[in-house]
Amino acid sequence: MPVITVTQINRYIGSVLKNDRNIQGVMVRGEISNYVKHFRSGHVYFTLKDSESSIKAVMFANSAMRLKFEPEDGMSVIVSGSIGVYERDGAYQLYVNDIIPEGAGKANVALEQLKKKLQKEGIFDTAHKRPIPSMPKKIGAVTSLSGAAVRDIINVLSRRYPLGEIYAVNALVQGEAAADSVCRGIIRAEAAGCDVIIVGRGGGSSEDLSVFNTEKVAYAIYNCKVPVISAVGHETDFTIADLVADLRAPTPSAAAELAAPDIALLYVKLSVMERRIEKAAGNCFDKATDRFTALNARLLAQSPEKRLKLTEERLSALEKRSETALLRYIDKLERALAEKAARLDSLSPLKVLSRGYSLVYKGEKLLNSSGKLEKGDSIRITFGSGGAEAEIKDKW
Repeated sequence: MPVITVTQINRYIGSVLKNDRNIQGVMVRGEISNYVKHFRSGHVYFTLKDSESSIKAVMFANSAMRLKFEPEDGMSVIVSGSIGVYERDGAYQLYVNDIIPEGAGKANVALEQLKKKLQKEGIFDTAHKRPIPSMPKKIGAVTSLSGAAVRDIINVLSRRYPLGEIYAVNALVQGEAAADSVCRGIIRAEAAGCDVIIVGRGGGSSEDLSVFNTEKVAYAIYNCKVPVISAVGHETDFTIADLVADLRAPTPSAAAELAAPDIALLYVKLSVMERRIEKAAGNCFDKATDRFTALNARLLAQSPEKRLKLTEERLSALEKRSETALLRYIDKLERALAEKAARLDSLSPLKVLSRGYSLVYKGEKLLNSSGKLEKGDSIRITFGSGGAEAEIKDKW
């Protein structure tokens, strides 16, 4: 018997397995464990197991990159592939071409995984939501121009808000090229200067709405610099576009109502505001008039003419007071003079003389005793009426 090498054995077993149609293109059900994705090569390695056995599995990068979801440990799946031998280790393993989640479809699993990823990245956070402008000048609508959605949007806006300009951008809303088309439409509407953008379509199946569950559209809405209203025609389920958008509307018509106010209500508000402004203006005018009157009174009170008049009045009053005081003072002086004159008159020598007394002068000297007289002196005697001269003959 010839001697063969280990490599020859492994290659032989590999060829046997490769030529066995029973294990080529098989579908295998199992649970994923030890899932690893090689960072550089992109290859995926995991173990597929059931309650009794397990098998090593590998999925090369060219197949792994086509997956629309990320496999996880513990996930029940059905994989398609072939059994082969890894010659270096002499181990057989399952070479996987595709992985299908068991139970929920691939699309649902991929959708849930994308939601978790985007939520982790924070693009659903309310902190990023922008307010819708109250009176937009230009309203964008990114949707199919051949569908009913754009007609609903135009009809509602034309009726409710004819003041605004409608800028409709045609976009594919289903099919493989739809995601890129919607993204381009959002960028175009933003570049056109729209104040708010409606993105959506009419109702349809989950497959029809799948474009609004793509990562591309999610980031196009998130990175748009103006507020975006999602208007995907469904009432219950939320698409990723709904979660990212600044505001979600259940239908395109509802989105148009949310994008702009009703002009009839604006007229009512304007009427109310007009009345309030008139009332406020009247109150302001009344207050201004009162203040003007008060300031004018203060100004008049401080004017040179007013001050001069006040000064004249004060001077006139002072003059009258001075005249009165002077008259009183003069009268007081006159009374005092009269009293003193009366007293002086009562003490006047003439008064004394009138009562029988007389004055005796020796020369110019008034004598009050005879001690200064000598016999033969000549004296002058003054009476109350008249006078006389005499010679001293004797004295005592």
